[in-house]
This record gives sequence, C-alpha cells and structure tokens, in this order.
Amino acid sequence: MLTDEEIRNAARDALIQASTTFRPDQLKAYQMALERETSPQGRWVLEQILKNAAVAREKRYPLCDDTGIPHVVLEIGEQVCMSGKAFQAVAEGIREGLRDLPGRPMAVRGEGLERLGQTLGMYDDPGMLEAAPFGLYWTFGDVLKITVLMLGGGPEIRGKTMRVFHRHRGENVIEEVGRWAAEAAAALGCTPCVPIIGIGRTQYEAAALQLAAALEGDFTRQSPWEAKITEMVNNTGVGPLGLGKSVTALGSFVKIGPARASGVRIVSLRLGCCFDPRRATVVLKDGGD
Repeated sequence: MLTDEEIRNAARDALIQASTTFRPDQLKAYQMALERETSPQGRWVLEQILKNAAVAREKRYPLCDDTGIPHVVLEIGEQVCMSGKAFQAVAEGIREGLRDLPGRPMAVRGEGLERLGQTLGMYDDPGMLEAAPFGLYWTFGDVLKITVLMLGGGPEIRGKTMRVFHRHRGENVIEEVGRWAAEAAAALGCTPCVPIIGIGRTQYEAAALQLAAALEGDFTRQSPWEAKITEMVNNTGVGPLGLGKSVTALGSFVKIGPARASGVRIVSLRLGCCFDPRRATVVLKDGGD
C-alpha cells in the first residue's frame, strides 16, 4: 500500500521537476531549431533559452518568472492501494512544491466577486495557489503516476475554444486551427511557441483533450497534422521572441477525440510558450502489504 507520505513527496517532486527541467525531447527540439534558424538574432534567443534551462536545472530555479498554475493528472493502476486521504496528500505535496520552488505568489484573496476584482490583494504564501481540478485516469498494474503540468498565463490569454465546420474534410479543421495559431503567435511574445490542441464534441471534452495533448506530446514524434500546423505557424516569420525568421513554433501537439454526427468539431487551442509544456511525472510502485 502506498503511504500518504510517499504520495505527498512524489507530487512535490513532480512539481519542482516540471518547473525547473527541460525534458529530453524539449532539448532535442531546441537543438533542431538551432539548425533551422537562419537569423543571428533568432539563434541568440534560442541559445539563451538553452542556457537558461541549464541554469534552472542545475540550481533548481524556475524556468520562467511566471511559475504557472499546477495541473495534476493521476494515473492509478488497478492494483494500487491508497488511503482515503491520498488526494489530500497530493494537494499537500503541491503546496510544499510551490513553497520549495518557490512559486510566484499569485493566489488572490477573498471569495466570488472579491476574487474576480482582486479587491483584497494577494497572498504572500506561494502555497496558497490552488491547483486546477485533478485529472484521473486508470491504468493497468501496480503503479501510480503523478504528472504535474505548470501552465503560465500568457498562453491562456492567446488561447481559443470554438467550433469549426469540417465540411466532410478533416484537413479543414487542421487548417483552421493552424490559422488561429499563426495569428496568435505574433501576439504571444515568448516564441518559439507550441500549439497544443484538443478536438472533441463539447467544449469540456475539447479542453480535456487539449490537456491530454500536453500530457502525451513529444517533440521527437510529430504526426502529419501536427507538422502541418507547425509549418503554418513557422511560415509567419515571427521568429524567436518576435525577432523574425525561421523558428516561430518548436512543434505542435494534437489530440483528436471521438466525433459526433454533425457539421462541427469543437477545437480548443492553447498556444504554449517557449518553455511549454512544463511537465514531469513521478512513478510510484505499490509493493503490496
């Protein structure tokens, strides 16, 4: 049986790793971007991002000043045993991680309209920042996987969830969302960007699939429709930090879900920044009694 302490520590470690460490596929994507970028200014930006990532990993500093909102996904094996307080342990681990990192104090005081208007100010404690609602999946075996994604505010400003008419041609959907991403890239600022896309039947499902795309995405494995969206964004010539030229998008992540018999598909786009997706997974194995 997994203990609450093990679960708490795993959630804390996943948050800190996601916030401070580029994954191997991210490093590979930047190395490939350096090979493609023809602008000296653009190459300088990409080199600085890699240097920033090296310092962040070595010193356990946040990759970005906007340390992000924790999004937690739990994959629970069918043979895993946990106490009734396991989810509370995850929440405690997230709070510990935000304090240890430390996260940027972003939690707003008050309730309801007080929160919306930010009339009572902010908490000084980074641990007061609540995680988004947990995502839960079941899996086989005796493992519990705790994944934390840290999602910053800039991409949320540029995101979009809306219907797209497919007209009996899937390429129409991909081309439309590619146009969304291309238009938003110029306003994002922190390029190269990462278009992250979910396509489903409802707004809720599309947003959930968008998070799944961020959870599963790998820069070293790009589908033809992901490559198409990346190409459309790169053709804008916005370039790293908007300085122009070749690399405006590192890659794209697309998750296509079930479809219903209708003329529309619901598409949710998050235009990730140059550090996205900030993601890490800690795996716990249940050794039994």
